[in-house]
Amino acid sequence: MNIKNKLRENSNKLLNLASENMTKAFDYPAIKSKELKKGIKKKIREKAILSSKARLAEHHKTFDDYSDEELEIIIANEERKIKDDLKTKSLVGALAILGLDFLI
Repeated sequence: MNIKNKLRENSNKLLNLASENMTKAFDYPAIKSKELKKGIKKKIREKAILSSKARLAEHHKTFDDYSDEELEIIIANEERKIKDDLKTKSLVGALAILGLDFLI
């Protein structure tokens, strides 16, 4: 009986290990997708901060002149502009590839 229990225990450990590795293999695309989304959000945020600085410099202001809440609103507005611009460019690019320039 002792040998049977050990074999059963070891086979359960092996099954669990194989199951964990398979789960990791199938989750790999999801993990990479999340990393890609985080990277894109980070780049958009950086670009929004730079364009916010430029817009404030045109009005002879700095980040110190605004509260954190106001800065967050300004940066969120710039992020929205960047995302809208990317969507528009993507649509125009897709239409150009399809040869549907009469819609532009």
